Amino acid sequence: MPARAYDAVLFDLLTALLDSWTLWNAIAGDDALGRRWRAEYLRITYRTGGYQPYEDLVAQAAEAVGLPRGAAAELGERYGELRPWPGVTQALRALIRASVPLGIVTNCSERLGRIAAECVGVDVAVLVTAERAGFYKPDPLPYRLGLREIGVAAPRCLFVAGSPYDLAGTATVGLPTYWHDRSGLTPPPGTPAPLARATTLDGLPAFVLG
Repeated sequence: MPARAYDAVLFDLLTALLDSWTLWNAIAGDDALGRRWRAEYLRITYRTGGYQPYEDLVAQAAEAVGLPRGAAAELGERYGELRPWPGVTQALRALIRASVPLGIVTNCSERLGRIAAECVGVDVAVLVTAERAGFYKPDPLPYRLGLREIGVAAPRCLFVAGSPYDLAGTATVGLPTYWHDRSGLTPPPGTPAPLARATTLDGLPAFVLG
């Protein structure tokens, strides 16, 4: 039997696996405003470093784009409505059938991270939140904690990013990265290139299994 390309896979949660954009847009009441809110949240969290309450950062992002801070509380109350992107659950189940350990490394609070992870519809071996790691991505610590808990060295573990902000963080720890660019985000200047960039996860099992 040919060797796998990778022995485990770690995923971003709220952009790579879940369509969080639809829920944010619904709460904003306008798709364009919702996208600005979500993009501002990504910008804020990926520059924050040491953990600060996730809900506060979401409220800060809402205020920055002209939404009431209470939008963050509504988002938290409706987290259970999050749904995976089409094809995500099938791709993850194919990897599980091949006995590939799966994990999640997410910029989220512990409580909301667990709610969101359940929305994927597939059990994973590892769930690392920014709150538990003590730092937000792209700081190396959340990725390193995910690697330690899944028990695989960085070169043998694939990270599936949802936003380009992850690409800088994974590069610092030597994590090969597959970008599931479902949202059409523009990488900041100087962002390291991923190994692959795709708009679905349909090809992920073959990419991992080699």
